[in-house]
Amino acid sequence: MTSQLSPDSADVLLFDIGRVVLDISLDKAMTHWAQHAGCAPADLAGRFVVDDSYRHHEIGRIDDAAFFASLRRSLGVELTDAQFLEGWNSIFTGEMPGIAPLLAAAAGRMPLYAFSNTNPAHVAHFSVAYAELLSHFRTVFLSSSIGLRKPDAAAYDHVVEAIGVPASRILFFDDLAANIEGARARGLQAIHVTSTDDVARALTALGI
Repeated sequence: MTSQLSPDSADVLLFDIGRVVLDISLDKAMTHWAQHAGCAPADLAGRFVVDDSYRHHEIGRIDDAAFFASLRRSLGVELTDAQFLEGWNSIFTGEMPGIAPLLAAAAGRMPLYAFSNTNPAHVAHFSVAYAELLSHFRTVFLSSSIGLRKPDAAAYDHVVEAIGVPASRILFFDDLAANIEGARARGLQAIHVTSTDDVARALTALGI
């Protein structure tokens, strides 16, 4: 895909947040919760699944407390909401290496937006902890706020309409293949991000 880009390929850049802008590790949550529960992190990791409660949390259909109640049942541990919250937010381990200067350079050339499948607890955390880095984005589209999540077609259509340019003029960066396929199906250009180098190469092809 990068080889098809040129300085006139896009008018807008759209970034996923997790593992594109901010590095995350679900293992951190498992370790934190296991310490409180008195079990092995691997035990919890084996029980953790992306189920309806997880998805409903990401589209704002249930709140943090209801999600944590679901985790108590699925993980089989009796942690408090505060213990769940601390572990849940610990998955953010910092900025993706090298992404900050790339975003700063890109923001000087064209509008940047972000689109994340996320939940109220994480939004409250990362919007403060990484406020400076996220300030490069004109708008951060949050699945829990818009009630739609990737890779659903309606989610991309909502974001494209809100940005106000044709889908074909938006270049989208995401770390999940399913989200890349979903974006391309709705007419966006898309780059599958496996490291910050993928972002850097795309920006170079765009003349940034």
